[in-house]
Amino acid sequence: MQSVQKIDIDDCETPQAQPRLLVVDDVADNRAILMRRLVRRGFEVVEAIGGQDALDKIAAESFDLVLLDIMMPDINGNEVLRRIRERFSEIELPVIMVTAKGLSDDVVESITLGANDYVTKPVDFAVALARIQSNLQRKLLADRLNQEKKSAESQAAELKVTVLKNETQLLDESNRRQQSEEQLRFLAFHDSLTGLLNRQGFNNALAETLEVTKRGEAETALLFIDLNLFKQVNDAYGHEVGDQLLAAVGARLSETIGEGMSVARLGGDEFAVITTAAHQPQMTMAMSDKVIEALGRPFEIAGHQLQIGASCGIACASDCANQAESLVKAADLAMYQAKGASKQTAVLFTPDMLTAQNQRRQMEQDLRHAVANGDLQLFYQPLVDMKTRKIVAFEALVRWLHPTFGMLPPDVFIPLAEEINVIDQLGNWVIRTACAQAAQWPCGIAVAVNVSPLQFRETSLLPTIINALSSSGLAPRRLELELTESTLLNQSDDLMRTLSSIRDLGVKLAMDDFGTGYSSLSYLERFRFDKIKIDKKFIQSMSASVETSAIVSAIINLSQTIGARTTAEGIETEEQFDQISERGCNQGQGYLFSRPVAATEIGALIDDYGCLQQLPIAGKID
Repeated sequence: MQSVQKIDIDDCETPQAQPRLLVVDDVADNRAILMRRLVRRGFEVVEAIGGQDALDKIAAESFDLVLLDIMMPDINGNEVLRRIRERFSEIELPVIMVTAKGLSDDVVESITLGANDYVTKPVDFAVALARIQSNLQRKLLADRLNQEKKSAESQAAELKVTVLKNETQLLDESNRRQQSEEQLRFLAFHDSLTGLLNRQGFNNALAETLEVTKRGEAETALLFIDLNLFKQVNDAYGHEVGDQLLAAVGARLSETIGEGMSVARLGGDEFAVITTAAHQPQMTMAMSDKVIEALGRPFEIAGHQLQIGASCGIACASDCANQAESLVKAADLAMYQAKGASKQTAVLFTPDMLTAQNQRRQMEQDLRHAVANGDLQLFYQPLVDMKTRKIVAFEALVRWLHPTFGMLPPDVFIPLAEEINVIDQLGNWVIRTACAQAAQWPCGIAVAVNVSPLQFRETSLLPTIINALSSSGLAPRRLELELTESTLLNQSDDLMRTLSSIRDLGVKLAMDDFGTGYSSLSYLERFRFDKIKIDKKFIQSMSASVETSAIVSAIINLSQTIGARTTAEGIETEEQFDQISERGCNQGQGYLFSRPVAATEIGALIDDYGCLQQLPIAGKID
């Protein structure tokens, strides 16, 4: 295998003191964070607030590399990329796309349009920096070769004019230039880290293979490979060890696949193999088993024994109309199915996967539209006092009236909202709406709102709570935020400060689904909660299990000891009510009292059950 010398940016003579980067993103916070970190690394950074602004700056100024967000409101990143490639080649102006995780179609389109690489949000800066440096190295090498070529041509002209006889020097210069050009051509189509084909080389090889197999009996198939646990290795041992591991993976892949087939590193920890055989997909499935076995064996890197593994996606050209773009999308989709199914497995693409993906993409678009336009509704389920059966609070439960699928509960679309990064906007809407509606209820009845763990990563949560209380006039003690154990898994200083600030407002905090995780007790030790909600699975199995009944009693006793109230979820029968009431639980919730109802039906529920006076009814946030 031809060796490729890695060029360090600091070793290259450039006309500029610093590499000049253009960061394009319509979100100011995203730009600011990325620019600040790049400047610290010695780059000169210019920002563009959108697609048109980026095109204007590129037309007027010179840049060494562009970091380009795909999702922008005026001109999306892929259209900006297309216009850039009308003027500049991939070597002349490298472009790295920034995309939300899971938007594989957008990434494939970007690469097809001529993107040099991509990174996913949230941006891992170390990975982004490595890809920036790699692309700048290629550009600097190309610039150097162009300068050398011009210099050589100038020298050759001078030699002809002055009739210099030193032909040996000219020959040496020509050979050196030829070697440099060969190295540049190699780098243009090969990955400098592994020596395998890069994405451009892969695209060329795939197009050639499809053209050849169209005329014969063999069929083309793609094997996409994604490394498991690679990020953990990178985080634990650093990027130098990570790079050595990738190089070792490339070598082991080449050894496993053998000669006659194209092996590529597409970027990051993703690899691909182009296969041809008369009997597909059997041959590629058998190959995937060999790949999974080979990459499952330990790697000895820098004195560390590293265990990773691989997930594989397989697609056949006959299922994709022998079209390269469709084949790549299909293999990529199958690979993500494999990662979701389990570690160390391979999945063969079937057309119904594409149907499911299209349905999901439509659901994503519908949810974005619903969140942006307020096409959501809040339903409320009462929490009753166990002694009087009077209503003391309502839990707000968001519902989505989908135009095709009807009324959808939160467990259907909340995970999707978290994946596509609209949970902050959705969650803030729930807080504002719940406070406004609860302010109209009598007796100082409280409202409980579920908060996603991802909302605590945003800076808007605390201001949203303050503004919602202030604008609605709802007393802070009437608002209760329900947190799951997953919120507390990463007990960062920022999280603990946010929770303390919320409690300082007078807002109550409840631990939801207590007992379902492994560390519930440890969280009670580290942070004070006003309420513990006992998960419904305990309530509904008390009659059949002495052990479960004892656990419920222990949770209630523990809550009383630490001064927290308890709410039993999922009460559906009078027997369950009696069992919970006898153990001293404060509040109950479940279908025995009421299913979740629309805000317009709350008055009727209060008339039926009555309400237990909770003071104060109103309050003020200064």
